[in-house]
Amino acid sequence: VQLQASGGGLVQAGGSLRLSCAASGLIFSVHDLGWFRQASGRERELVAIVGRSGGSTSYADTGKDRFTISRDNAKNTVYLEMNTLKPEDTAVYYCAAKTVLSTAWAYWGQGTQVTVSS
Repeated sequence: VQLQASGGGLVQAGGSLRLSCAASGLIFSVHDLGWFRQASGRERELVAIVGRSGGSTSYADTGKDRFTISRDNAKNTVYLEMNTLKPEDTAVYYCAAKTVLSTAWAYWGQGTQVTVSS
């Protein structure tokens, strides 16, 4: 199983980025997908989750109303659209996958760096 995250970069505060995560080696449509982030010196935290069909989403308070998670099951890809970025959004962003019946995130991508300058 491989999750390949991309789309990170350097952006000014107030700007936008769209992260992508392409999956292979798993039955994409039976997995919940999530985005997590880890800032330097801090623990990894959940950003957003999207259910199997894409109709069910949930967000951490930090990204609510600014971030949108979506998925394209035909392309085996999950996205995170981030708007109105803030310096405190600076972190390495990871995508992850788990089966519906599991509470543990079994598969992780390598991470993509997002840096927001003030």
